[in-house]
Amino acid sequence: MSGRASEPIVSVDEVTFRYGEQAVLEDVSLTVEPGAFLGLVGPNGSGKSTLIELVLGIKRPDSGSVVLFGDRAHEFDEGEQIGYVAQDATETAQEMPITVREVVTMGRYPRRLFGRFSRADRRAIDEALERVGIADLASRRIGRLSGGQRQRVFIARALASEADLLILDEPTVGVDAESREAFYTLLSDLNATGLTIVLIEHDIGVVTTHVTDIACLNRKLYFDGDPKEFVETDALAQAYGSDQHVIQHDH
Repeated sequence: MSGRASEPIVSVDEVTFRYGEQAVLEDVSLTVEPGAFLGLVGPNGSGKSTLIELVLGIKRPDSGSVVLFGDRAHEFDEGEQIGYVAQDATETAQEMPITVREVVTMGRYPRRLFGRFSRADRRAIDEALERVGIADLASRRIGRLSGGQRQRVFIARALASEADLLILDEPTVGVDAESREAFYTLLSDLNATGLTIVLIEHDIGVVTTHVTDIACLNRKLYFDGDPKEFVETDALAQAYGSDQHVIQHDH
């Protein structure tokens, strides 16, 4: 892994972002340290995806700053360090007439020398397919896979690029419970190898079981810290505006 381990991978400092007059994020500050597995939770429309777009440099804050790998996010240009799986990635993939290997190969494009794929490139692709457990699906069209399998393809693409940070926006929407649990086990295993992960997830019970840190957002940040502490606070009820509670999942 590259990156500067002594610095946070992501640093969000007093960020406010508005759509017109409507504040979507207000004075939000949080950091993502190397090796963290951050779960980002909050109700629909709470600003979670907007925060990710700020981290990725797609949007710029109205005030405050977002720093990614030591650079301002909108100026960061080493895209191979980030693997991003958008919320609709698996739905879009259903229409793609390409194979699993071809999708994973895309992860090597930024690292090719002189436009050619080297032996090291091919090895990285093979290893990525193996790590996520889809080597046997390499020649299959991605549109013929299940939702859970397609998610693994996009994670393999990020691994092939040797990304330091994996960002996933509600990756298990439409995925059955058994595949979801296997998917989270995969993420936990990858995080244990040192991969930093930021995850937006709607299933709060699942996310608190697997992540190392949790941030609860609804325009403002209501909690940022240990998942065990989170389930004992009233941050969830404050953020959702109702009598919410976390249902822990047995594994």
